[in-house]
Amino acid sequence: MSQGRIESGDQRRLAYVERIPIRWGDMDAMGHVNNTLYFRYMEQARISWFDALVPEDEAWHATGIVIANASCSYLRPITYPGTVEVRLQIGPLGGSSVPTYYEMRVDADPKPYAEGAAVVVFIGMKTQKPVRIPEGIRARLLKATS
Repeated sequence: MSQGRIESGDQRRLAYVERIPIRWGDMDAMGHVNNTLYFRYMEQARISWFDALVPEDEAWHATGIVIANASCSYLRPITYPGTVEVRLQIGPLGGSSVPTYYEMRVDADPKPYAEGAAVVVFIGMKTQKPVRIPEGIRARLLKATS
């Protein structure tokens, strides 16, 4: 199974879309966006999704997120100018974690330029340890996957 593609019977659901302008300085000596920036694009989408998902008084105060792992498959080079559209999908919820999947497209091109994945773990900000996904957040996540 490919990292970010939705396949038949897959339980992934679109949860968030982030659009990020490509900066001239994102490119490297090879003339395309440096491979490390793809992880930054996924990170920005993940943080924006979390901020939209979690009430402001709770996000980064009581509850936070970390990633347990991350991966990226580079399909085509991204180049300046343009806008990267990062489509964040979520999979089935665990006790304290949720798998996230990413498709990166540029402008109106329907074919992905990269696909990624990361396991997001919910943590208590004071303890910095995994916590069960809070019920209010769990309800919003389940609503996003129905």
